[in-house]
Amino acid sequence: MPYVRDFHQLSLADADEAGGKGANLGELTRAGLPVPAGFVVLRSAYIDAIAEGGVAGDIAAGHAAALGATTETELDSECSQLRDLVHKAGVAPTIREEILANYRALSAPLVAVRSSATGEDGASASFAGMNASFTNISGEDELIEAVTSCWASLFSPRSETYRAHMKFDSMPAMAVVVQEMVASERSGVMFTVDPRTGNPDELVIEAAAGYGEGIVSGTVEPDNYVIAKATQHVASVRSRGDHVLSDAEAIEIARLGLATEKHYGSPQDIEWAINAGTIWLVQARPITSMSQASEAASPSGGDVLVRGLGASPGIATGKARVLEHPSQCDELLDGEVLVAAMTNPDWVPAIQRAAAVVTDSGGMTCHAAIVAREFRVPCVVGARTATQVLVTGAEVTVDGRSGEVFAGHREIAVQPAPAPAVSTTVAATGTKIYVNLAHSASAREVAAMPVDGVGLLRAEFLLLEALGGVHPREVIARGEQAAFVDKLAASLSSIAEPFFPRPVIYRTTDFRTNEFRGLTGGERFEPVEDNPMIGYRGCFRYTQQPEVFALELEAMARVREQWPNLHLMIPFVRTRWELEECLRLVDASPLGKQRGLHRWVMAEVPSVVHWLPEYVGLGIDGVSIGSNDLTQLMLGVDRDSAQCAALFDESDPAVLDAIGSIVSTARRLGITSSLCGQAPSTRPEFAEYLVRMGITSVSVNPDALDSVRRVIAGAEQRMLLDAARGR
Repeated sequence: MPYVRDFHQLSLADADEAGGKGANLGELTRAGLPVPAGFVVLRSAYIDAIAEGGVAGDIAAGHAAALGATTETELDSECSQLRDLVHKAGVAPTIREEILANYRALSAPLVAVRSSATGEDGASASFAGMNASFTNISGEDELIEAVTSCWASLFSPRSETYRAHMKFDSMPAMAVVVQEMVASERSGVMFTVDPRTGNPDELVIEAAAGYGEGIVSGTVEPDNYVIAKATQHVASVRSRGDHVLSDAEAIEIARLGLATEKHYGSPQDIEWAINAGTIWLVQARPITSMSQASEAASPSGGDVLVRGLGASPGIATGKARVLEHPSQCDELLDGEVLVAAMTNPDWVPAIQRAAAVVTDSGGMTCHAAIVAREFRVPCVVGARTATQVLVTGAEVTVDGRSGEVFAGHREIAVQPAPAPAVSTTVAATGTKIYVNLAHSASAREVAAMPVDGVGLLRAEFLLLEALGGVHPREVIARGEQAAFVDKLAASLSSIAEPFFPRPVIYRTTDFRTNEFRGLTGGERFEPVEDNPMIGYRGCFRYTQQPEVFALELEAMARVREQWPNLHLMIPFVRTRWELEECLRLVDASPLGKQRGLHRWVMAEVPSVVHWLPEYVGLGIDGVSIGSNDLTQLMLGVDRDSAQCAALFDESDPAVLDAIGSIVSTARRLGITSSLCGQAPSTRPEFAEYLVRMGITSVSVNPDALDSVRRVIAGAEQRMLLDAARGR
């Protein structure tokens, strides 16, 4: 399996392997937006590197200890040891050579190397500045060191603190973006919806001279431009001197922002840069937080001590605590107002405890502002003299919307909630809209969205977490099966419970041999295959190693005793006889004796077109089309091959014919049919084809839910109109 993919080979569907940042850059590139060239070192490279370096088990244990740390000193010590382990493992030779080969293919010698961790830059958490990024990297040795340092930054105290606060308790992993440097003359950040007010009719641009690090770190106070979307005119400008952007440049950046928002179907947080008159987009991600629908009224009366830019809405009163350095975080008491010249990600433990945050410098897109909004902490940035005027111990009231800090305590009258700024209308669809999940961290948040269930719960990440980096047969050899089942059952319960009674379809383990070999003890149990993609995996593996499969079935059975909405999906089924044997194992297990269990198969192998009626006869009542693998195997093209990228097309007539056959057979035989992938959200014609064929559901990543629901609803409406017109 390749460890590196070019941006052109990536989309949002690859977020698990490429991380949020990498997947978004691929999505922007595929959409034809101006993105500097680059590639992503995939998450699997990190996993295999620490496994080959012999430190995977130690890292799993150390991460658990870090999450359980009770003091900052203990956390610092655990994190330091974890980073040392990552550097000790380094980059394995095969991975190193693949990274360098892709680096040599770039046209620019200088690159930016940026973290793209699992869960980073997603709809629920930005990880703004938590993990390492490096600019102006030159030369092969420097590149490899930067990649390793990105991996190691997973385990900084600030990352672990943020991860714990956001309830990301699963084992972290890291992809890394390598992108040609843009020699930025001017740069900045754009929100396509004002995050302070949630106003969908305006977008906000922040701009400064040079590279963008000064804006996100808060070391500079950027120009602030508000653009009216309807007229695309500059509504207002906040600047300390000469404007960084002309009105025409601000409007052109806004145009690119609107195109990005339209492509994703949701508000976006976008980083941009200008070089020699060309505007480049260097990152986009969903806006992780915006103003709440209801706000407290601004305090009336009293002295305004300082004014700045309201960066995170809300009003809070507390005693001020002026701090000079993040090493003083312990001095901040719960409920005090943090006052600092600026904040960077090392201040996260303090921001988490603060009643409010006030800084001298920074804009609404600096780390302090982004993290404060995610933590729902009122924040005022760019107040310029806050550290001089505000005094430790003095009571102040901070208004995070107006940007004002008042002396003393102010009574706060709650206003009636206005109509939501962003429409919350959910388009009704006959086709079920399911979501893809890979870990439990965001399950409760995603379950609160308008979604009909989980169409694909991938086992691999849950399994890695439960195994602690150890091969499952090694776990059995050690007699540690019970602990493994306990951990896996706990993870499955944490997903099934918030979705109940909506279905959660769990796809059992589909590791390939090269991935299994990377686990502790894996070399003892795994063969070396020349082509593991079509090798010893999926359903056939279960028939040969029933003792491993039995552990997953036991964990599922335990969860279903309380949450019977959890159901089974078997991956990579090639033939009738192997499925028959696999189902026999299910029937013989505690899971098989439970009533109401749905049994699905994944449809990635083209033979399913022939065998599906036989599968239904064996008791299968659901089929889910894995469009990426099905396309790969139908067309005989490696989807990870840069040379063959032009051949990979999910809309190829041969692929569409196979999908149509699967869906029509499912309809004829009365079973559920689904498709897992991003194509329905990025290709309206693909979604319309699925709907017209009569597919029961589609399952997409959480950040595509709104857009795919609108696309599906539109397709269904067109079908109704066509039917009414007799077409």
